[in-house]
Amino acid sequence: MPRRRIGFWYRFAAVLCKPPLVVLIKRDWRGMENIPAEGGFITAVNHNSHVDPFAYAHYQYNTGRVPRFLAKSGLFKKGFVGAAMRGTGQIPVYRESTDALSAFRAAIDAVERGECVAFYPEGTITRDPDQWPMTGKTGAARVALQTKCPVIPVAQWGANELLPPYAKKLNVLPRKTHHVLAGPPVDLSRFYDKEMTQDVLKEATEVIMAAITRQLEEIRGEKAPATPYDPRQVRIEQRRRTRASQSGLEKSQSGVEEESGK
Repeated sequence: MPRRRIGFWYRFAAVLCKPPLVVLIKRDWRGMENIPAEGGFITAVNHNSHVDPFAYAHYQYNTGRVPRFLAKSGLFKKGFVGAAMRGTGQIPVYRESTDALSAFRAAIDAVERGECVAFYPEGTITRDPDQWPMTGKTGAARVALQTKCPVIPVAQWGANELLPPYAKKLNVLPRKTHHVLAGPPVDLSRFYDKEMTQDVLKEATEVIMAAITRQLEEIRGEKAPATPYDPRQVRIEQRRRTRASQSGLEKSQSGVEEESGK
């Protein structure tokens, strides 16, 4: 697979980050043959640890197609972090934009320039109790349908054992293994001629997330739940239960007051 120009800042970041990653975790990396050698594309990756962006970037770096991550625009503005973000070609996301497509314009431009753009479609570390992928946000699907570029589903597992979700302390021993499996491109061709409505984006996102989940099932050797964890529905259900509980408490208090007034 031919290597593309990586640049000083990415090589510098690799010099800093690769040695501790090599020491802390073993590697079981598969599916590199599915990473396109040329042209722009998207990788859609599951997210289950604060460490996994570094571990996944190590995998992707070794394919010769370095990832350009989406990050909050504020990180690019000043200091060493800003210089590193700009120097490594990471992509600022301007969340204040009211136009969803404009918010991802830089990602679209990067794909059209022939770059690899890495998306975490879940938007945050999974909240699924068993760490399966959650429902995804539509950004990756939006860029994919706009550019018609390949979307490579990537599942990873093991960084979450080194640093569990939302934990602050590394679980170093015994030494963990970072498993990565990149699958063949997701077929989104049936959406290309459709108007990019919210329903179309949602359906395309579900196809992408299902592909990631299948890769993770192969890594873990078990089946994922039939219905992905949906944090929005969980919040709605929690609010409903809270309102019902409050309503029941108010009725109970009202009944006590009526009894007291007799």
